[in-house]
Amino acid sequence: MGEDLSHVRREYTGPSLLESELAPEPVEQFRAWFAEAERAGVPDANAMTLATADADGAPGGRIVLLKGVDESGFLFFTHYESPKGRALAANPRAALVFHWPALERQVRVEGRVHRIPEADSDAYFRSRPRGSQLGALVSSQSAVIRERDALERALERLDATYAADAVPRPGDWGGYRVAPHTVELWQGRPNRLHDRIRYRGDGRSGWVIERLAP
Repeated sequence: MGEDLSHVRREYTGPSLLESELAPEPVEQFRAWFAEAERAGVPDANAMTLATADADGAPGGRIVLLKGVDESGFLFFTHYESPKGRALAANPRAALVFHWPALERQVRVEGRVHRIPEADSDAYFRSRPRGSQLGALVSSQSAVIRERDALERALERLDATYAADAVPRPGDWGGYRVAPHTVELWQGRPNRLHDRIRYRGDGRSGWVIERLAP
């Protein structure tokens, strides 16, 4: 038997989560919770687990940053030829999880994924710090590299190449939007009787709000 971790445990004391207090649609409610997380000083409140599955059904998960949210979905950026990009090309569905321990809250999102227009990716890329632009251009994300020094030297060469010019967006880098069909709110409660409320799309541009057993 491996290391016993049964002692790693916390008690939850969060407030009740009531359907009557929720917004009628999930993005509005997510924005309210996100604003609370920011006011509470939650570090990296926009960090989220992005879960994908490739053409063979093999799952993958990693942390990415939410860069926008509106009624059409949740926005993030990455390399199209990365493992997650290839998985999304083969199976354009994803799950997102936000975890805000200080508030004893989680948000789960599931939905279909599509690339955003190139012009929108261009606009966001131009807003990034120059170092981040160069980093995206120099890196073939998740490819095996021999040593870090080679990557640093390539970055220096690119920096010199574009010293007087704008750094171009890499052709294999851009944005994705997750259009949710379910959004679940999780609030930690005493005795592990957590509150779970799910927004479920009804197929008619509306939302069904339902409580789930913890």
